[in-house]
Amino acid sequence: MQIIEDFLVKRDKGYYCSYGDFYIDPLYPVKHAVVSHAHGDHASPGHRNIYCTAGTAAIMQYRYPKQALDSYHIKGFSEFFQINGVDIYLYPAGHILGSAQIMMIYKGVRYLYTGDYKLQEDRTCEPIQIVEAEVLITETTFANPETKHPDPVSEIMKLDVRSNILLGCYSLGKAQRITALLNEHLPHKEVLLHYQIMPIHRIYDQFIDVPLRYEQYNRKSMKEAGDNKIYLVPPLTFNSYRRAKNVLKAFASGWERLQAQNDISLFLSDHVDWNDILYFVGKVKPKAIWTLHGDGRALHAHFSEDIAIRDIHSQTFIPDYC
Repeated sequence: MQIIEDFLVKRDKGYYCSYGDFYIDPLYPVKHAVVSHAHGDHASPGHRNIYCTAGTAAIMQYRYPKQALDSYHIKGFSEFFQINGVDIYLYPAGHILGSAQIMMIYKGVRYLYTGDYKLQEDRTCEPIQIVEAEVLITETTFANPETKHPDPVSEIMKLDVRSNILLGCYSLGKAQRITALLNEHLPHKEVLLHYQIMPIHRIYDQFIDVPLRYEQYNRKSMKEAGDNKIYLVPPLTFNSYRRAKNVLKAFASGWERLQAQNDISLFLSDHVDWNDILYFVGKVKPKAIWTLHGDGRALHAHFSEDIAIRDIHSQTFIPDYC
């Protein structure tokens, strides 16, 4: 049983497995695309065959209505399938609704692609499932020893103020998680949604056990007397409303730079932090770690003496015609 060093390589269309002739999270049309989750930097239209979970498919079908419905091959979590001789399983990643880690098994070696993932509790998506693998292919978005995500409940309680709040957040995943946290911990707060966020909430309501409580925003509602409204808006709208008056402003993110100039800091991330990655590695028990999607230098330094580790994200592009 030997690890194949070029089992997954970076190409201009995405991460490519030549042994099964498929791509993971490709950004340009390919024949076979295994999609970890529905965020736009991982899920794109135009593929002949898309292998993903039901939650991911539902969101992609909303976002890409021209994509042929028969191109979707919906797989359940832990369901076995094959692409050209490579065994594949999808396991919950805990990132957003439908997000999956992709386990690829070839010649007895398990290669686990995490996609984006988190360990923190989130009732709006499937909780992460940790499985062992010889090769861990992990994101490193917040792989910095100085990064520690705070408790999400403590963060959401910062919004328990006597003022209406303009809250910037990503439309998919973050907005639904925030709504659930507000519903549970600040039930007296009225959650208003920007029209671009509303359809994603409705998709989530089809999958999650406890429906979210929210209403669509209208100008009159925010101008009415009161101090218990929280208006969720996507990033571009938030930036255009920076000078809005009579509201407090907050932006939900794990990045400190996005907290600048806001009235309330709100550190909510849907990715693992440094301690989470170390815990995850300890449970997966890999013989090798391949890093991507972020800065993996700290992780390389930490594990270099114990585990074979390399960065496949920064590799030179291999043209698809090679």
